[in-house]
Amino acid sequence: MASPFSGALQLTDLDDFIGPSQECIKPVKVAKKPGSGVARIHIEDDGSYLQVDQDGGTRRLEKAKISLNDCLACSGCITSAETVLVTQQSHEEFRRVLETNKAAAPGQRRLVVLSVSPQSTASLAARFQLSPADTARKLTSFFKKLGAHFVFDTAFSRNFSLLESQREFVRRFREQASSRGPLPMLTSACPGWICYAEKTHGSFILPHISTARSPQQVMGALVKDFFAQQQCLTPDSIYHVTVMPCYDKKLEASRPDFFNQEYQTRDVDCVLTTGEICQLLEAEGLLLSELEPAPLDSLSSSRPTEEPTSHRGGGSGGYLEHVFRHAAQELFGIRVAEVTYRPLRNKDFQEVTLERDGQVLLRFALAYGFRNIQNLVQKLKRGRCPYHFVEVMACPSGCLNGGGQLKLPTVAGRELLQEVERLYGMVRTEAPEDAPGVQELYQQWLQGEASEQARRLLHTQYHAVEKGSSGFSIRW
Repeated sequence: MASPFSGALQLTDLDDFIGPSQECIKPVKVAKKPGSGVARIHIEDDGSYLQVDQDGGTRRLEKAKISLNDCLACSGCITSAETVLVTQQSHEEFRRVLETNKAAAPGQRRLVVLSVSPQSTASLAARFQLSPADTARKLTSFFKKLGAHFVFDTAFSRNFSLLESQREFVRRFREQASSRGPLPMLTSACPGWICYAEKTHGSFILPHISTARSPQQVMGALVKDFFAQQQCLTPDSIYHVTVMPCYDKKLEASRPDFFNQEYQTRDVDCVLTTGEICQLLEAEGLLLSELEPAPLDSLSSSRPTEEPTSHRGGGSGGYLEHVFRHAAQELFGIRVAEVTYRPLRNKDFQEVTLERDGQVLLRFALAYGFRNIQNLVQKLKRGRCPYHFVEVMACPSGCLNGGGQLKLPTVAGRELLQEVERLYGMVRTEAPEDAPGVQELYQQWLQGEASEQARRLLHTQYHAVEKGSSGFSIRW
């Protein structure tokens, strides 16, 4: 069965398995019995394991449980031959929490908050033949019917991610002569790419990756810090769920970097994919198109009720386009009216340049899909990468084609993607610096754009994972 996680999370060689001789980072302790010798393992019809001793005695063996944290600490990787037990990242867990919350005493109930990505909204709009605005409103109605209290659009948190990326690139570009700002700067919004970079290329590639948090994790900070303060609640009193186009987002939410030690809570408690939302609808016996609409909630007093918004530059967030425009104006005083993309190897590897008097001032690229990512990394290792900035996404065609998006049996994949792209493009776009409420939160919540608070809540760090040696990885 194909892995639902992105291709960038699979091993780069042909050994598509976790080498069995690798030492597990979470072994199960087995108490040795005196005099025990060789035993056989018998697999029962239900998949359980039975230890059969030499004297005929049997003992049922305990199954090892691997959490997402264990997975991220492992020296192997998620592959199509291995599955991960995701105990806290499923729609069943979400329903269980909602039921527990309803049954709890009033003073012990948690505030349930949903944050929905624009890519998931577009995919659901294609499935139910609705406009993105209607889809967002009907989703809000559905979640509140289930027991959620607030529903937000992650396009709002993406404003902060884009702005921080813009500022970081300009700073790196100005510091490149002193080697304090390594270029090219590579985007950080795709967790599949980040996981691959940490595990496969480690300390070589990590300095190039932007430290700006992804929209999901910025929303985590907004909900568990800013919004919690507004509601006079502690972070652990809020159960925060995001709806994403990608299974890899489950891994991102489980990173230790996004765990609040003081309150023992994650910025994002549960990640549901677009497909899991359809499973929730089916479990409730509902059609999204038949639900009454309800307005999205807003995190800003500048915008009492929220309408879905988006950003220019494609279905993966528009990082290249926004950073390019900002850098052209900030570094060279050039206002870019239209960004022109030039396809290179394929449509998933495109280039954008800023030129003046025949001289190239800026050279940006986007690299989508694992094959293009590998080519990019090889160029970097050979010192032959000509780019200042690269928007990197693990999935071919980017986030709108994420592994968690809906597949329709009656519509061909290419046609469905084109329809999702069309619907995504229908949403009104706004520049992040002009979005209502953004500057207000920079001042009131973050104490300024370049403050320590902004650095702590809007940026993150990466960790090279040492690979264990395995005899099975030797190529004879």
